[in-house]
Amino acid sequence: MKDEIKDTKSFFQEISEQLYIYISKISPTGLDWVFHIIVKLGLLIAIFLLLDFIFKIIINYTFRFFHNENRFPVLKSIYQSRITNSVAHFIALVIIGSLHESIFVGALKQTTIFIIRCVNLGLVLVLAGMLYRSLTAFRNYFTIQQDYYKVMAINAISETVKILGIFLFTIVSICVIFGIKGTTIVGSLGAITAVLVLVFRDTILGFVTGIHVATSKSLKVGDWIGIPKYNIEGNILDISLLTTKIANFDKTISSIPTYDLLTTEIKNLQVMSESNTRRIKKSIFFNINSFKFLSNEEIERLKEINLISDYLHEKTSEISQEKESIEHNDKIINGRQLTNIGVFRHYAQKYLENDAEIDKDSPIMVRQLEITPQGLPLEVYCFANDSQWIRFEQIQADIFDHLLVASKEFDLQIMQISVKV
Repeated sequence: MKDEIKDTKSFFQEISEQLYIYISKISPTGLDWVFHIIVKLGLLIAIFLLLDFIFKIIINYTFRFFHNENRFPVLKSIYQSRITNSVAHFIALVIIGSLHESIFVGALKQTTIFIIRCVNLGLVLVLAGMLYRSLTAFRNYFTIQQDYYKVMAINAISETVKILGIFLFTIVSICVIFGIKGTTIVGSLGAITAVLVLVFRDTILGFVTGIHVATSKSLKVGDWIGIPKYNIEGNILDISLLTTKIANFDKTISSIPTYDLLTTEIKNLQVMSESNTRRIKKSIFFNINSFKFLSNEEIERLKEINLISDYLHEKTSEISQEKESIEHNDKIINGRQLTNIGVFRHYAQKYLENDAEIDKDSPIMVRQLEITPQGLPLEVYCFANDSQWIRFEQIQADIFDHLLVASKEFDLQIMQISVKV
């Protein structure tokens, strides 16, 4: 390899010497050095573009043989991120750095430092591009593997690395251009560390949040979430270093600081969606003045309701046996009695248990809540077996439509505010 480079240098030296003599002859007196510089820089740029083009064709053509992402996910992700182009740029620049002295040997020494610094600056920029494309390659790899939690972690890391990389490569570039030692600039940064931490506060918090969310696997892009603090409910579109975008169900887009995912209450409803069940938790308020003990006639009438017929037969038998040993058993208040609200509560329970739209593996409960000025809340707590929003609302509405109307059979009054005209 070294012998080939030496032969190439000798070849360029021979051609450049003849070209140098020819330019000297045709150039105006005193301006030949200007034309020499222009030609030398033009030749170096042309050689760089030619070498870069050749290397890109060779490297990219080689990687095309590994296009199957299932068999070669790593190579596929590298090819998609175009790291191969950065490698071609790097090789071409290294060759230019070793060949530039072979053009017009012994002449234009004042351009040597300029060319060396340009090549070094180009190498710095190529390395920066290679770093950023490497981060893209990691993201492509985990996307191919469908590991979206790690994609989130890579997003957080890449955004942080990009910001720090811009800062670092800017310092290195300034050092390269002006020939300054890096320690001189880095040493002066100690005094403003606190200021930098303050400026990059959101960046640091976003980075920490991204790592936490990815490792805890609590959220990912596409999840259905609710944020009570902002009254937001929708699907996560993107989690970047500084902001998280959420597509609301009203077709609007909300953006919140990413660090809020760590400091704010977040409800992840995706588990509910994936299980295809959704909770129904809703109350009916009854007028307490409509509550009463059921008479024998009313009980006999309610026994015709199939869902509670067996229940009423069982309860009336138990109550009758208990009352035989109670004094003044003719008084309805003595001993246990069936109430219209209690029987209705049992009816609602049986109705839910027999509803085909209710998930039987999840809790099913009808319970009384604390009495309020608006009446007694009777809460229905169960899970619909379809989490799709439209279908869920239909199931919930059908249940309460039935219970609201069925309550009339038990002589119960639903609380509502009457408006006097």
